[in-house]
Order: sequence, then C-alpha cells, then structure tokens
Amino acid sequence: MRQSDSKRVSRDQYDAVLFDLDGVITDTASLHATCWKQMFDEYLQKRARHRGEAFRPFDLATDYRLYVDGKPRFDGARDFLGSRGIQLPEGNPDDPAEVETVCGLGNRKNDLVNHVIADVGVEPYDGTVRFIHQLRRNGFKIAVVTSSQNCTAVLKAAKLDDFFEVQVDGNTIHAQRLAGKPAPDTFLIAAKLLGVEPIRTVVIEDAISGVQAGANGRFGLVIGIARKGNAEELKHHGAHLVVDDLGELVD
Repeated sequence: MRQSDSKRVSRDQYDAVLFDLDGVITDTASLHATCWKQMFDEYLQKRARHRGEAFRPFDLATDYRLYVDGKPRFDGARDFLGSRGIQLPEGNPDDPAEVETVCGLGNRKNDLVNHVIADVGVEPYDGTVRFIHQLRRNGFKIAVVTSSQNCTAVLKAAKLDDFFEVQVDGNTIHAQRLAGKPAPDTFLIAAKLLGVEPIRTVVIEDAISGVQAGANGRFGLVIGIARKGNAEELKHHGAHLVVDDLGELVD
C-alpha cells in the first residue's frame, strides 16, 4: 500500500502525535494477550474444578480484543470477568498476586508480563521507529499514552526511552485518578502536557478501546493499526484512517 495525500500526517494540519505503546510502538500486545490468557485460564480452570462446571478458556481472538485490549489492567480483569458473569471483590491495587480479587488477578498478570520482558526483551516495530524519526525531523511533538504500568521498562528495553516528550501511563492513571480508555482522559492530558489542541493532534492506536478514546476526545486524526486484520472494526469504532503498519506513512 503506497502513501497518498490522504495518508499524510501534515505539519500544516497537526502539531503533535500521541502513540499507544503495546502493538503500536512495540511488539508487546501479543505478549500481554498471552499473559492474560495464562492468568485467566489458570483461574477459570480452578474455578470450574471447584464448582464442577465445564472449563471455557479465555479466547485470544475475541475475549482479549473485546474486554481487555488497551484498558488499564484492573478494568480489563473486571470487564472480562463480567462477561462470564463472575463477580469478585475489587480488592486493593497492591493486593498480592495470589489473592482472588479483581486487583489480585490484574497483578498476577502483571507479574507474568514483567518476567517475560526481563527474560525475552522487547522489539519495536521498524515502521514505527522510522515514522517517529520522520515526525521528529518535521518538528512534531510526540508522546506515548498507554494503560500499561510497564511503559518505562518497555521503552528502555526497546531503546526508545529518550524519544518522547511526555509519557502518560498506567501509573499516571492511578496517581491522577483518570478514567482509562475508551474514555479520552489519558489522551487529553497528554495533549495538555504537550501544549497542543486535540483538533491539531493525531492519535495512533491498535485497540478498539483506544480508537474509541481518540474519537471520544474529538482528536483531529485517529489512526488505527490493523495488526489483527481488523481494519473495518477499527473504522467502525472511530478510526479515520487505518494502516497495517506505520511504515506506510513514511515518505
């Protein structure tokens, strides 16, 4: 797919670009999905065994995309459990991983992710890195906006920690009591910290909840990345433009 005028992120129209992290900058969305599945399947198997019920595993194709992807981890845990009619106590954000609360399960998943990052490392998408360099050459302000509390570790592992002027992550969400995606709050605060107007700002996302957040914040351009072959789905939920890889936007 060749870049056309309709695919240009023009400095005349826009001042800043806000990037999601997992699945946009780094190839970590699949890592998160795998860790969610491992955590939920272990929990669901144990629950089914104790209740004498059939075990229905967490589905990477539907459950991750619809209930978890792009959200703060406690919201993702709560929303998926709700989809199965399971209600657990909320617990506290510092609950140990072995505690059966929404927060405990979320922290159990986070521990798995941290181990994988430490053991395997993180690779950025080449097309994204080239696009970031182009944006910097053209004078754009750039920020990373993610629900992940692992953002700093992931960017350091990918050797991209010096590229972003602003970082809004899961720790920011917790500290400032922001609503997570699909609410636009995280993107709006990033734009404010960069000193730009939403209408002059581009949002780049690969998750349904993320493109919804960009649309809800009335950002000038919402770009979806269809790494899961879900271009029409991303457009339906608010993406103005969908690409398979950000390398398509590089001159």
